[in-house]
Amino acid sequence: MKLNREKINHLSKLIIAGLAKDDRVEFFEEENKIRLEIVRIITDIMKVDDEIDAAARKTLSSYSKNIREGTPEWEVLYNKHYNEDANKRRGF
Repeated sequence: MKLNREKINHLSKLIIAGLAKDDRVEFFEEENKIRLEIVRIITDIMKVDDEIDAAARKTLSSYSKNIREGTPEWEVLYNKHYNEDANKRRGF
């Protein structure tokens, strides 16, 4: 699922609101500064996800056999390559 800037901002506001209601959480920075950091983190994660997706698709397109997207075989191979690349990036 892709998130546009508006949705990311909305999520960051929901996260801040949820944290503000929790008595166990204390802010040591302005809420907006924290919210902007949440936006940055979500955006960075989505960029990495896009890179992993592109790498998995590139690998599948390099197969000599033409595997159509959406087929069960494509899904299995896509998930395999996606997960392998994601695990490499996470250090697993």
